Amino acid sequence: MIKKFESQFNGTKEMSEKHFIDPEILTPFLEKNVTDFSGPLEIKEFIGGQSNPTYFLKAGEKLYVLRRKPPGVLLKTAHAVDREFKVISALNKTEVPVPKAYLHCADESLIGTEFFVMEYVDGTVIWESDIPHGTNEDRYQIYSSMNETMASLHSVDPFKIGLEDFGKPGNYVARQVSRWTKQYRDSETAEIPSMNKLIDWLPKNLPSEKPTRLVHGDFSLTNVIVNPETNKIASILDWELSTLGDPIADFSYHCLQYFINPVLSDAKKCKELNIPDINSYRDMYMENSEFEISESEWNTYMGFSMFKLAAIAQGITGRVRDGTAAGKDADKFFEQTISLAELGWVFVQK
Repeated sequence: MIKKFESQFNGTKEMSEKHFIDPEILTPFLEKNVTDFSGPLEIKEFIGGQSNPTYFLKAGEKLYVLRRKPPGVLLKTAHAVDREFKVISALNKTEVPVPKAYLHCADESLIGTEFFVMEYVDGTVIWESDIPHGTNEDRYQIYSSMNETMASLHSVDPFKIGLEDFGKPGNYVARQVSRWTKQYRDSETAEIPSMNKLIDWLPKNLPSEKPTRLVHGDFSLTNVIVNPETNKIASILDWELSTLGDPIADFSYHCLQYFINPVLSDAKKCKELNIPDINSYRDMYMENSEFEISESEWNTYMGFSMFKLAAIAQGITGRVRDGTAAGKDADKFFEQTISLAELGWVFVQK
């Protein structure tokens, strides 16, 4: 059985001054708007890399999670906690594992920024792909449940749960290629032949249109809570990038881990750890979902996914050029752009 961490984001801490929420202000609001909520209220801040500050709320025996926009000047479409609340609320009507959504507050005067409150789901967030605290049986069960959970998400018809306006239906991959081509060109620092080839090839060789589904946008082991008793996915986290789109594009982007993670990209290591290799994992998804993926289309999707991630990496290089990059290793992303573009070009030529 995998080791259970202190909490779902590997621990909590006292609220920072920047992210402080006054319990005396929040308590009466929650007592009025959340059924059976009763103070006194204790608030801790989760440790983790979320772009939206996230808090652990304890009121008597009841536990909650609050997510808010960070304070300060923000990009207009960034940190969309209202979209997170909307998608979680809609998925409460399905079997997809998400927390129960309680309330959304757009009134910034209450705690300084927009926020929402949801159920606290107990469990473990696993940061290492090889699941070092687990057994071989744990690893297989967790990866299998992750695959099954993604297929379950992609089985939901968004139009039947009130998400018909959550994004543009149809032409998802074409729109993504166009968007990321523009982003790449805007941040281009040097010519990359394989990237230029992908930019020319992808619009002419798009995969067939798939049913419009809800796509998570960043589905990964680090974005789910695992029940350590059953090794099942207890909840999917971080819906900031979710929209309507192509389910296979969502799944193939998730599968990039098999090419950029040193553990998962080693088939021998996967076998030793009892983690499904890339081919087994893809076949598992087809068995769990309604979709068949031909070899040629799979190669196109993977080429597209590598192109997209290469464009994201190039964006960081562009910010280094412009002096706005935050990460200490930001200047190393250009090498990643080249390797991803070259691997993507290899895929689409298969």
